Amino acid sequence: MRTAHVASSRPLQALSLLTAGALLSGCAAAGTAGSDKAAAGDSSPVKVGLVYSRSGPLAAYGKQYLDGFTAGLAYATKGTNKVAGHPIEVTEQDDAGDPAKAVAAAKDLAGKGYRILAGSTDSGVALQVAPLAAQNHLLFVSGAAATDALTGINKYTFRSGRQSYQDILAAGTLLLGAKDKKVTVLSQNSAFGQANVAAVKSALEGQGAVVTSVLAPPSATDLTPFAQQVKAGSPDLVYVAWAGASAPALWTALDQQGVLDAGKVVTGLAGTASYPIFGPAAAKISFLAHYFPGAAGGNEVEKAMLDGVAKAGGTPDLFNPDGFTAAQMIVHAVEAGSPTDTAAMVKALEDWRFAGPKGDEQVRAEDHALLQPMFTARLNGQGADAKPELLHILPMSAAAPTVKSIAG
Repeated sequence: MRTAHVASSRPLQALSLLTAGALLSGCAAAGTAGSDKAAAGDSSPVKVGLVYSRSGPLAAYGKQYLDGFTAGLAYATKGTNKVAGHPIEVTEQDDAGDPAKAVAAAKDLAGKGYRILAGSTDSGVALQVAPLAAQNHLLFVSGAAATDALTGINKYTFRSGRQSYQDILAAGTLLLGAKDKKVTVLSQNSAFGQANVAAVKSALEGQGAVVTSVLAPPSATDLTPFAQQVKAGSPDLVYVAWAGASAPALWTALDQQGVLDAGKVVTGLAGTASYPIFGPAAAKISFLAHYFPGAAGGNEVEKAMLDGVAKAGGTPDLFNPDGFTAAQMIVHAVEAGSPTDTAAMVKALEDWRFAGPKGDEQVRAEDHALLQPMFTARLNGQGADAKPELLHILPMSAAAPTVKSIAG
């Protein structure tokens, strides 16, 4: 565990104004908060616990999240690291992608009086932390964990990233003509993978597709047998949902086994480190994208995020928006709600519409889904020169998951 009083070392340089009309009316001005609402004499810190994957299979994603969070906190507090006069005190704990470690860390933080938790990188972890947050009346803003099951799980749980169904809605623009087609979902046998299978079935079976799945153990390193299994099924469409450091081995296996030449393959565009692994195969793959640097067109908030990450020595990447947006949400919950009353924080976040790094975003009041734009792209070039090219932006209204009822 480590505690950091996270603050910008210097104010962000002046940013260009948003183009007129870039945000819909009613959108919060850049999602920032001032510090002029402090109660007289009350300057107690707001303690935030970040329980995330600093190590383990998703450590790279955890680093991207943390870089984004740090930049987002500096931006949302205008470089003061204070909300309504209260300093923000951030304590990091590493769950290493292990739900038991995450729950232990969350219990420890709750016992020390923390009212705000954030940071889950892994879906299985988030699904274990969310009930604990409800039991202890803690505000929980999950991060990169994409499982749909997190949406509407309880009234104290929110998310700062996208969910699997939003990936599928973006992929739906690439998976046209699914009627009577065989679709195989290739993923890991985890909460993330199972959520993707469920989402693809929900989206495509209604169009007449026959959906099957091939799920590999998350710890698998030899992925050739799973590529062979996909090939043997002779699918018309393959949807690949993969997370973690084994992605290069997966794409090598798929290419070697001829899967990329046998039919249409659609996948999410992963982090920048993954771009070179596709090589010439990139031309055979259609990409949906949660985010890539520059996808949002360089709006004011995206620019602040990219600048903040780079100035801190990080590399802008896939899950920076999840951390940045979490900081925006936490600052707003305290500013418009309360530094201590989580019921007031929840109320402040519900239906909040704001300018995020991806564009216009909104916390849906009914189930706390984060409505946000999604993207499709293609990769141009090979090796170190591989760069994504934006093809299409789905506005948040077109990438909205089905509404759920909050469980409790």
